[in-house]
Amino acid sequence: MIDLRSDTVTLPTPAMMDSIMHARLGDDVLDEDPTIHELEKKSAELTGKEAALFVPSGTMANLTAVLAHCERGDEVILGDQAHTFLYEAGGISSLGGIHSHQLKNQDDGTLTLNDIKNAIRLDNVHFPKTRLICLENTHNRCYGFPLTIDYLNAVRTIANEHELLVHVDGARLFNASVALGITVKELCKPADSTTFCLSKGLSAPVGSLVCGEEGFIHRVKRLRKVLGGGMRQAGILAAAGIEALDTMVERLALDHKHAKALADGISRINGLQCDPEFVPTNIVYFTLERGDINGVELVSLMKKNGIQFFEISPKRFRLVTHCGIDAAEIEETLAMFSRVMNGLS
Repeated sequence: MIDLRSDTVTLPTPAMMDSIMHARLGDDVLDEDPTIHELEKKSAELTGKEAALFVPSGTMANLTAVLAHCERGDEVILGDQAHTFLYEAGGISSLGGIHSHQLKNQDDGTLTLNDIKNAIRLDNVHFPKTRLICLENTHNRCYGFPLTIDYLNAVRTIANEHELLVHVDGARLFNASVALGITVKELCKPADSTTFCLSKGLSAPVGSLVCGEEGFIHRVKRLRKVLGGGMRQAGILAAAGIEALDTMVERLALDHKHAKALADGISRINGLQCDPEFVPTNIVYFTLERGDINGVELVSLMKKNGIQFFEISPKRFRLVTHCGIDAAEIEETLAMFSRVMNGLS
């Protein structure tokens, strides 16, 4: 099966499995796991922040970060296509009592600077207090576009003018770094806090990091405990994360190359529409433009023939490349799309 549903389906490499077997362990709830310490120190250095904390998931990473920045009744500015808004079960509202102000995401994942400025509340008892701006880099729902350093700096300027904080959901932060050709540290400099995921394109089995100032990370750690995210000998997971950071970052460029090849091929198949210019990293969106087959049928036919992917809305689909997909499988996928669309399956 060629699995293009997500880069979360990646499996740990043999080197990661070996690192798990030989990890030095301790009780992390008691702050005694040396491998966790190593991963957190490495993550803080990579992002240019004072400290970092390992948490079980990206959802918990964003939730604890927002809760650590905000009080109940505060307002967060974020995009209407943001992962935190769409796919994290409303946690910032249901668990944190934090109000979200959703702005329209542009195709490149940005929020317009004017929209951000106009969304900031006046100091008035009728309004929630604007506290935080949340961005996403790369942006999952917006074609995997990376946010440029110029844009991030412009948002930082607005935040400074209004005494606001900036949090970046960097689930695919390393994809952004590779695509833009700048360091993760530089990308994180305009943000007060950032997260990144180990279990997507980096192929580690579990976990995300929250990075920021020491006092902020102390609050995040308390919140992680409240949410049940404190783990014991978690170094078996951290060991794979260290290996992922050491060995899996540079190869992300290959995933981007495969995604572009996939988009180029799909754009040439009658009945499918895909713009390769909207494939900057490892995520490919395309649409079905024929009336004699619906999206559910296309997904089913392709799965029957060994290709898996998601329909994310009627006749709109997402493919994600990762280290489990090679060039030959890209060609096989394109050949199968062509067969199905030509009615040969």
